[in-house]
Amino acid sequence: MKQVFIYDAIRSARTKAKPDGGLHELTPSELLKPLYDALASRNQLDLNVITEVILGCVTQYGEQAANIAKTSVLYAGWPESVAGLTVHRFCSSSVDAIALAGLKIAAGQSTAMVAGGIEMMSRVPMLSDHARVFNDPDYALAHQMLLMGSGADLIATRLGVSREACDAVAHQSQQRAAQAQREERFRSIIAIETSRGWIDQDECIRRELTPENLAALPPAFAALGAAGADQAQLERFPALTAIQHVHTAGNSPAMCDAAALVLLGDEQLGKTLGIEPKARLISSTTACAEPLEVVSGCVTAAQKLLQEQQRSAHRIDLFEIHEAFAATILKARHALEIDIDKLNVNGGVIALGHPMGATGAIMTGTLIDELQRQQLTTGIVAASGAAGSGSALLLERC
Repeated sequence: MKQVFIYDAIRSARTKAKPDGGLHELTPSELLKPLYDALASRNQLDLNVITEVILGCVTQYGEQAANIAKTSVLYAGWPESVAGLTVHRFCSSSVDAIALAGLKIAAGQSTAMVAGGIEMMSRVPMLSDHARVFNDPDYALAHQMLLMGSGADLIATRLGVSREACDAVAHQSQQRAAQAQREERFRSIIAIETSRGWIDQDECIRRELTPENLAALPPAFAALGAAGADQAQLERFPALTAIQHVHTAGNSPAMCDAAALVLLGDEQLGKTLGIEPKARLISSTTACAEPLEVVSGCVTAAQKLLQEQQRSAHRIDLFEIHEAFAATILKARHALEIDIDKLNVNGGVIALGHPMGATGAIMTGTLIDELQRQQLTTGIVAASGAAGSGSALLLERC
């Protein structure tokens, strides 16, 4: 098996999933094109060495349908020989895209690949594909498919964590993200030109949000609970007497628009291009947790990866774990025994925004940049999907 290296990781800014968001005017392919261009120019790529592009995308509907990986490559003017694959494992999709590319390179099927993700939530809203498991309550419950916020409330209830503890996670995420932005730590952002000018700053951070602001927000998922989610969860866990609805718009992920790309290759690619790799992809894994918790798969995947590599969390320098609602982070801290100073040190998607299919690739770039900034060695990226799914990567800085 060949060693797999990450030579570059870039992304757009994360902008509000609203008509006045900074990237809203762009189609998904129009957003990806300047990233493809930047990846090629930054690394002096001979595009003919790229065999395939694999992109994560959750809502493959409308402008994001019809294999956005292949169609966006054609739109960007890359050679027709570059294949395209779009993958969907809910919100861990771009972690899986990177893992798949890594496995193909390790197996000797390719010397160079691009992986990443795209989600334009202002143009293709979440659930606009009208999947029956999310639109038909009886069908959803029969298949143990609940919406993400209901799962997060179950995680909080089973852990016995309070609303105040969840709000504290959100407040810390906002404070860390604001500090990271002030200190210009997000070095992987590529400026994107629009009719409004160049967009190069994450828009979702709420710098002035206070604990009091958070405490004033109403529960966001009590109505889903009353519509049947609570009953299904209580039947599954009869020791519980009620589901505590502790998640609000303030301690939940912020929807946004963004895209990200990662250049992966074997050792020979670096020699051919005359560039040094940024990180080595040591291993990847996928796992599934309790489906009615919906979003705890990132914790299970990180645990599985550590077990497979015979490492403890104490031997990992940094973690980028998907803030799939505040309770998931509290579960990660507890289950993995992660030092708070190692976890999401530049904030997470509660503050920065969660462009579903692109989030994992964005976290990967953030982790690599932070390992470099702090001159640390190893890090784990882990993201949750729906139905308890989760995927994780173990990286080593070069």
